[in-house]
Amino acid sequence: MAFNYISAAEAASLIKHGYNIGLSGFTPAGTAKAVTHALAEIAEAEHAKGNPFQVGIFTGASTGDACDGILSRVKAIRYRAPYTTNPDFRKAVNNGEIAYNDIHLSQMAQEVRYGFMGRVDVAIIEACEVTEDGKVYLTAAGGISPTIARLADKVIIELNAAHSKAAMCLHDVYEPLDPPARREIPIYKPSDRIGLPYVQVDPKKIVGIVETNWPDEARSFSAADPITDCIGQRVADFLMADMKRGIIPSSFLPLQSGVGNIANAVLGALGREKSIPAFEMYTEVLQDAVVDLIRQGRVKFGSTCSLTVTNNCLNGIYEDIDFFRDKLVLRPSEISNSPEIIRRLGVISINTAIEADIYGNVNSTHIGGTKMMNGIGGSGDFTRNAYISIFTCPSVAKEGKISAIVPMVSHHDHTEHDVNIVVTEQGVADLRGKGPKERAQAIIENCAHPDYKQLLWDYLKLTDGKAQTPHAVRASLAMHAELAKSGDMRNVDWSQFR
Repeated sequence: MAFNYISAAEAASLIKHGYNIGLSGFTPAGTAKAVTHALAEIAEAEHAKGNPFQVGIFTGASTGDACDGILSRVKAIRYRAPYTTNPDFRKAVNNGEIAYNDIHLSQMAQEVRYGFMGRVDVAIIEACEVTEDGKVYLTAAGGISPTIARLADKVIIELNAAHSKAAMCLHDVYEPLDPPARREIPIYKPSDRIGLPYVQVDPKKIVGIVETNWPDEARSFSAADPITDCIGQRVADFLMADMKRGIIPSSFLPLQSGVGNIANAVLGALGREKSIPAFEMYTEVLQDAVVDLIRQGRVKFGSTCSLTVTNNCLNGIYEDIDFFRDKLVLRPSEISNSPEIIRRLGVISINTAIEADIYGNVNSTHIGGTKMMNGIGGSGDFTRNAYISIFTCPSVAKEGKISAIVPMVSHHDHTEHDVNIVVTEQGVADLRGKGPKERAQAIIENCAHPDYKQLLWDYLKLTDGKAQTPHAVRASLAMHAELAKSGDMRNVDWSQFR
């Protein structure tokens, strides 16, 4: 059938106040841009008239300023799930203006399918190609596109010429059945392909195609520094030691790594260590560092949900697609983050903490326990199901005024039951096979900054030491309280709790 080619404004006019809209993409890669811009203009105009205009948004992960940013600034978002990184959105969430649901990324598509979040009125899918029989070829990310395209009453396609049609060969689109009919997901190595290279959409639901030429809002990360380089090398040294002990197979295991400069430093260190064989990635995002390692032959294969890379890097992949077509695959997020597959493959997870407490509990989402940073993302999917789960972070922040190692985390995302290894530039705490008191000793001695080591030992002296997990409950968040009071955790005075 012939599709209607319409403007972004015409497409946005199909979205009404109170609708739930589903978006393609995962990180700013592959997400809608033109229609959400036009939607922001509609919201601003309606608000100027005194009319309400807000929508719910379902995505794979974060988007970019063209969605989360601009819609937050015009107060057009009522509800949003899951992960985000936009500063304007974060400000609106922490001001109580948006109902933000921070859920595990592996669960997003299925919770939409189960009806937990309401209906999907309109899906906006970015594509590099669409055929008359409804084959929609995605761009740089999988996200939740198969689910929202199938469930939505109406589908709008952003046909983006900024993405090469070379992306058509990168995707492996697979949507599991819902219980009680669900079967195993048949991925037994990262390079397995089990689905289709496109999202199949009922052509009758495609209400319009919007032609765009809008590059992804690619993010670059700060350069490595001595602290991140040290953390990266410590992780590499730890993994090499486990491999030499026979804990990790000599062929090595697939890796998952989050985004940011610490993740890049870890991957750089692993790439340099020739005693670690070329390895595979089974992860949710790939950064420029991984693409470089694929070119060098240090990474054999990359399975991911999103190419969270700079535009130069992405264009390089498109230009060298004959090289990359058998070395990369893009999956929907419920497959890239599937706990079943992560555990089956023996993925080693490496994620970043905001803070960890002395018993190995990790906060990866909230500053001071109340202010949302970005969200849990996929870190929970991987951490609980990993062969080895690793959390990294600098030992201090804000010129030493904040310690990343605290008596008790101010917000709890990953429990001590799931966290195996904590790494700072100070050292590595291996928590495997240790009881709570042994974990506390390992974390304080190996991971705490020298300015805080004695403070943490002094905290433990406030307890009677006889409990299974010793805590002085009144004092357990005193370092956070002191930060709020004086701006420096080092000023904490334990004498008031004796």
